[in-house]
Amino acid sequence: MTARFDHPARSRAVAALEAAARAALHAPSVFNTQPWHWRITGETLELYADRDRALQATDPDGRLLMLSCGAALHHARVTLEADRWTVSVERLPDGDSADLLARITAAGIEKTDEQAERMAAAITSRRTDRRAFGDRAVPERLLVELRQVVEAEGAYLHVVRRDQMPMLATSTSRAADTETNDPAYRAELEHWTNRPEGSGDGVPAATAVQPVPRRVPVRDYAPGGTAGLAAGEGFDLGAAYVVLFGRTDQPTELLRGGEAMSALLLTATAEGLATAPLSDTTEVEWPRRLLRGLLADVGEPYLIIRLGYSDAAVPLPNAPRRQPGDVIQVDE
Repeated sequence: MTARFDHPARSRAVAALEAAARAALHAPSVFNTQPWHWRITGETLELYADRDRALQATDPDGRLLMLSCGAALHHARVTLEADRWTVSVERLPDGDSADLLARITAAGIEKTDEQAERMAAAITSRRTDRRAFGDRAVPERLLVELRQVVEAEGAYLHVVRRDQMPMLATSTSRAADTETNDPAYRAELEHWTNRPEGSGDGVPAATAVQPVPRRVPVRDYAPGGTAGLAAGEGFDLGAAYVVLFGRTDQPTELLRGGEAMSALLLTATAEGLATAPLSDTTEVEWPRRLLRGLLADVGEPYLIIRLGYSDAAVPLPNAPRRQPGDVIQVDE
């Protein structure tokens, strides 16, 4: 889809919606597929799923696609709220099966939202850090704060206890083994880790981390190749592992789960934490069932997030991002 960004008389609201859609380009997504596009009609911003970017082998039910789109929705929302707009969101306005996932209306100016400003300021600095974290533990007060921001978005957070770590490591390892033995998965991983230059998506080798023993396995994004980043000296000893979950895996709740993921990641970044979403365990049914056990069967696990402090001196490279004109359509 194409957009025109040179209209001389565009209203302030439309300009703000464009800025919000641009900010959403930075949202995290599975395999960095960025499976969404935006349409600005009048003074509303509509979010659509881009099914051409769905992962048929890794995410056949579209769970991770919905989480990814939810993250983009939240990025757009907090950008508008940080700009002091009153924001109204309709989720799945045309039913659960429609590609139209959300409609955002920005109307009027409200007082400054400090929390939104804080999260919006973290959008461009947030990175997925797959390197090992150091020994410094994540403070309990931060875990409480992250649980609160997740619950404010309609999802839930479980902090994995020390006695639950072996089960988490086992379920993640089993998921990795299952996927590695699947030719369709390997082909999909190959496709999204070897994207053409200038595509603006995927996980290039420069952002992949060399495999080393970890408390919980981390997906190898450069199988058979050379990862651009060393894992580092840490062993994730200070890392906290949290499970983001909802009541069901229905589309509306998954979309809200993605919004909660974004709120968690941006808040954690603002607090100086390094973050890494881990979706492997939820991509395979049997390991996902084991994760439900960690939750005492009270909810549906969406993904795991590793939180911690990085001791690495080398900054992370930027992940590729698509061009605004390829993602944002403005109806004149």
